[in-house]
Amino acid sequence: MTRFDIIDGFTYQQIPGEGGVPIHVASSGEGPAVVLLHGFPQTHVMWRHVARDLAADHTVIVPDLRGYGRSGAPSGEDPATYSKRAMARDVIRVAEALGAPRFGLIGHDRGALVAVRAGVDHPEAVDYLGILDVLPTLDTWEVLHGVDAKVAWHLYLMAQPKGLPEKMIAAVAPEFFASFLDAWDPRGTTFSPQLREHYIAASVASVEAIVADYRATASIDLEMDRADRAAGASLAMPVGVISQDWGAQLGFDAAALWRAWASDVTYRPTTAGHFMAEERPEEVVALIRELSARRLASAR
Repeated sequence: MTRFDIIDGFTYQQIPGEGGVPIHVASSGEGPAVVLLHGFPQTHVMWRHVARDLAADHTVIVPDLRGYGRSGAPSGEDPATYSKRAMARDVIRVAEALGAPRFGLIGHDRGALVAVRAGVDHPEAVDYLGILDVLPTLDTWEVLHGVDAKVAWHLYLMAQPKGLPEKMIAAVAPEFFASFLDAWDPRGTTFSPQLREHYIAASVASVEAIVADYRATASIDLEMDRADRAAGASLAMPVGVISQDWGAQLGFDAAALWRAWASDVTYRPTTAGHFMAEERPEEVVALIRELSARRLASAR
């Protein structure tokens, strides 16, 4: 029977992350290490095409973020528990446990926010960053204005104080999570019925943790980004970005926003939908291989 919650050919284990939170992680391959971080409402399985391709010549590490999939989901009473700083430390500890003190780091959506925080906090560990279809936390909130910002309605819902958002989402959880898979997949062909059900079931089981993750982005994560901006912090490593053209709808220049955070930015718009690692994995693999090759060349 085919399983839709694993990546074929990868080895699975639980590795303690920050504070001992168990992180469910798949790994395979040999060569320079690259860590792939998934987005919402998904699990590490979204990387299956990209991960299998890269494993031919990379050590590929693919975790479920804390609170998602089969990773541990600690209580979110303390906002710091689901801060991107804590989640970035999960990544550092997982990579170190797998013998990769340095690695490339690629994130989609929520995972990209974790990747950015890891790049700011741990530049000694992150060789390069790949970002798929998101802006840094501070910029995300600053570009959302007026009725066009309704595309991000879920950000505002999950930013509310603990209690009501969780109850509202839990009441219609399958429909809630399915709505994003459907709305953000314009062709409606990216997910098989079984894979779609895997993502929905995994998210339904993680409502409180997912809300805590999003709530952190409207509080502690935003505070961290503001402090970094005030201090002039930046991303020292090469940064590659693939994104839909959200700027055309919301009135911003995505490439310019990223260049305010990093001096070495490659920005590529795509005609793929939000789930580009599954819809157009070849575009994502090409960016990662380019960033990895630049890192190897600079190390010679």
